[in-house]
Parts: sequence; C-alpha cells; structure tokens
Amino acid sequence: MAALFFSIGFVTWLNGPLITFVQVAFSLSDVASFLVPVCFYLAYFVFPLPATALARRIGLRRGLIAALAVMAAGTALFGECVNDRWYAGALSGLTVIGAGLSLLQITINPYVSLLGDHERAAQRIAIMGIANKFAGIVAPALFAIIIMPSVGDVAASIRSTPAGPARDAILSQFTHAVHIPYQVMAGLLVLLAVLVARARLPEIEMQSPVQTGTDARGTHPLWLMTGVFAMFLYVGVEVMAGDAIGFYGRSFGLSLDVTKYLTTVTLASMMAGYIVGMMIVPRLVSQERYMLISCLMGIILCFMATMTPGMIPVLCVALLGFANAMIMPALFPVVLAEAGSGGAGATAFLVMAFSGGAVLPQLFVHLAPSLGTSAAFMTLVIPSYLFIAGWTVALRAKTGAPVPESIIMTLGD
Repeated sequence: MAALFFSIGFVTWLNGPLITFVQVAFSLSDVASFLVPVCFYLAYFVFPLPATALARRIGLRRGLIAALAVMAAGTALFGECVNDRWYAGALSGLTVIGAGLSLLQITINPYVSLLGDHERAAQRIAIMGIANKFAGIVAPALFAIIIMPSVGDVAASIRSTPAGPARDAILSQFTHAVHIPYQVMAGLLVLLAVLVARARLPEIEMQSPVQTGTDARGTHPLWLMTGVFAMFLYVGVEVMAGDAIGFYGRSFGLSLDVTKYLTTVTLASMMAGYIVGMMIVPRLVSQERYMLISCLMGIILCFMATMTPGMIPVLCVALLGFANAMIMPALFPVVLAEAGSGGAGATAFLVMAFSGGAVLPQLFVHLAPSLGTSAAFMTLVIPSYLFIAGWTVALRAKTGAPVPESIIMTLGD
C-alpha cells in the first residue's frame, strides 16, 4: 500500500513543475498553463462513480491492477504528446492519468481507513501520507534537475529567437527531454501492477452507495455533502500551496530556475507535518481537534504572508504544507465514519471532491490580474480554511464532543 501511495504522490506532484514546463514549451499564458491541474483533477470529478461500479464488479485486486495500467497508459500518452509538441494531447494524457488515479483512490483510502480502529485512522493515513509526500518531494526535484536544468535560459532563448527553424529546434530539444523519463515511469507503473497481482492483498467488500435518506448510523446526507464540500475546498488549498506556489513566487520576482523547486519545499514541509501528526494523533490530541488546529495554523500563515516583507510570504505559503498535512488524514475517516453503512458511496463522493484541485487554482489564476497575486490567493484559501474548521466545530457539537471555547472565539473573530 505504501508503494501505491508513493506512485500516487510521484505522478500527482509533478503538476507543479509541469505548469512551468508547459508554459515555456508551448508558449502559453498563465491561464492556459493552469489547464494542467484542471485536466488532471477534473478527472476525479468524472470517473469516481464509474470507478466504484468497476471496483465492485471486478474486485479490489483487479481494480488496483486496472488502475495502475490506466495510469501507465496516460503517462506514456503524455510523454508522446509533449514530445510531438501537441498540448491538447498532453492534457488528454493527464486526464487518463487522473482516471487511473480515481480508481486507485477509490480502493486505497477506505483500505487504510477501515483496517483498524477509527481513532487511529488519521495516524494510519499519515503513515501512507509520508510515502506519498516523500514521492512529492522527490518527483518535482528530479523533474527540475533532469528535464528543466536551465529553464530560465531556455525561456530567454525562446523569447529572443524569432519564429522559424531555430526557435523550433530550441523547443523540440526542450520538449524531447520529457519523452524518455515518462516512458520509464509508464514501465515502472506496469511493473508495479505485476507486483500487485502477485501480492497477498486482503479483499474488502464494496458496499452499496449512500442512501437518499438517513443511513444506518442515523447521519443525514446533508452532513455528508458538507463534509464532501470541505474535502473539495481542502484539496483546492493543498494544490494551491503545492502547484500554484511557482506562479505565486514569480509574482515576488523569483526566477524560473528558483520557482521550479518551490513545490518540493512545500512537500517537504508537508512531510514534516505528517511526521509530527503521526506522533501526536491520537496520543496527545484527537484527529478532529488537530484538524481544527491545522486550519487555524493555515489562517495564521496566510495573514503572515499578507503582512510580511521580502520573500517571507513565499515561505509562509510553502509552510502551508505543514498546516495542510493532517487535514486530509483526519477529514477522510471522519466523513467516512459519518457515512455509516454507505461507506463505498461516500468514498466515491470524497474522491470526486478532489476536483477542488482543478477549480481553486483556475479561479486563482483568473483573479490574480485584477486582485493581485497575493490577494487572490488569500481570497480563496482563508475562507476555505474557515469552512473546514467550521464544519469540524459543528460536527463536534452534533456528536456531543466538547469544543474548546478558545477555538470558537477565534473562528468567530
């Protein structure tokens, strides 16, 4: 399972440097380059329900194998299309990768959530998150070193060279650097599928979708849907901090040769957040309370980013990775527990909510020209943290768990 989480992280967190790469390789605007996360994360909205039906039909083991095969096909397609300098085809490759990840997420997250006590679910997901985010640290750094070693010089050469054979030669050489690494990645995903086929994996039962009325646990669907929306906002915030940080850093005058590493910095701080969370949840604090603390930490970092000079705001955005780390591990099992007997359907809706990673960054890049990069970022991120925190407070009140008065006062302020 950790190897599968590593593969998810490796493929997913390439999107940050990919935004910079495609902008240079295809001479794109900011809005057009941010179609990378749009196509990748919108797949999570389209495919989870069909993926749930497929997993229920063919079973867990075959579902995992099929997911890895689809991801391999998408990775190979992306590499070929970029090599041919066909941007629409490259985006279709990202959509295929997202389709495979949808099927993979449908099976993996409930696996880890349900194999053990509910109170320790966040800890288990945090362990998997370490594998995921370790890949997220390695993948952007390798991409920057292998594929974009001197992206700033390439961009300058493209700008200074008029359209014609010389400019086409520069672009072809730049895009060709993607081809072999992505074919190697596709081969490794196929190898991982073979290893999964040979591994001893316990089966899990894919239950029926969430009912339209109150479920067996007595939870109204409204609670589930608001929890799913909280997940939608969270994934959007996570992608903003990880993938959009390069665009954010360039607004502060940082060069392409610096911003290409910023996703790695965010993921490193997220890794630290997972390690800290794994040590103290639930030993010292419950997963629900730590989710509140994480949201408040994110809000404080956002306000610091608006009030500090120099490059400190970029560091604050990178540190949002630390604040974000334990929100997903706590939010997913909490919403899943609220689903009661409809866990399979709730899982599909939660994975569909990952499409927040498509919506919030696209809103950001559209708002930035009129509001300014920093203001646009905070306009989207701070209300998202407030909603997630408010939903958690309301859930604790609903279930009778005591809500710290200091937290309620802070949210009210």
